[in-house]
Amino acid sequence: MQLTDPKGKLHTIELVPGKIYHTHRGQLPHDDIIGQPDGSVFTSTNGSLYLALRPLLDDFVLSMPRGAAVVYPKDAARIVGLASLGPGARVVEAGVGSGALSCSLIRAVGTQGTLHSYERREDFAAIAIKNVSKWFGKTPDNWRVTVGDLALDCIDREVDAVILDMLAPWDCLNTAAEVLLPGGVLVAYVATATQMSKVVETARVMACWTEPRAEESLVRTWHLDGLSVRPDHRMNGHTGFLVTCRRLAPGAVLPPRRRRPAAGAYGEDYSGPGALPDSQDDPTRLES
Repeated sequence: MQLTDPKGKLHTIELVPGKIYHTHRGQLPHDDIIGQPDGSVFTSTNGSLYLALRPLLDDFVLSMPRGAAVVYPKDAARIVGLASLGPGARVVEAGVGSGALSCSLIRAVGTQGTLHSYERREDFAAIAIKNVSKWFGKTPDNWRVTVGDLALDCIDREVDAVILDMLAPWDCLNTAAEVLLPGGVLVAYVATATQMSKVVETARVMACWTEPRAEESLVRTWHLDGLSVRPDHRMNGHTGFLVTCRRLAPGAVLPPRRRRPAAGAYGEDYSGPGALPDSQDDPTRLES
């Protein structure tokens, strides 16, 4: 249950018969809350009012116990959209962390879809299982967690999407290419620009992916108080980059880009695809 105090601060608690929630604003017996409809208001022993609602997934993610850093709701929602996930989708996730993204993926694929999560660290996997099971009320039947390395232990084939949330996602691009159906989506969540660049360049060299694209999402709330309507001073800024590309059909060759990289983008001695010709006055030259 999520309790909102008079100052708007959120408190997430698990209701247990016979227990009491203690605050500096008084006490709230759990028995007074259990069985009441969502949106009810309760009075503590010192007269403070608390609004009680079941938490949304966004609220649960931000308050859940953490082993690794969580994927924030704004990024989880974007990942679901970029991967075009819906009921029946088959998804592989590498780097389960604390289970935040897993909750969104499981809900997106529905009972007809499947999610197979790989996590190298057993302690992180245990925390994720506990968090996901708490949110859904039990461990979902369509979710499987494997403690291991995706690049070494993957047993999946013909999946619709692969989501990579790890320090070195480029190490798993070969495996992702093997398990994805043609047209399947790869989404890599990385924290730094150098990681983003390496994922993109590795995918380009492999020549079995569409041209990668990268983005980040920024969320800014607004202060709303009568005629005082303005952006809040704080916002959810950079949390990570999302790199997305799709699996080409076997043997397919990506059409050449008609726009050359900027001069010097790959170093002065670069002579690969997109290199500037000796005579730079030919605007019709395509990449080799």
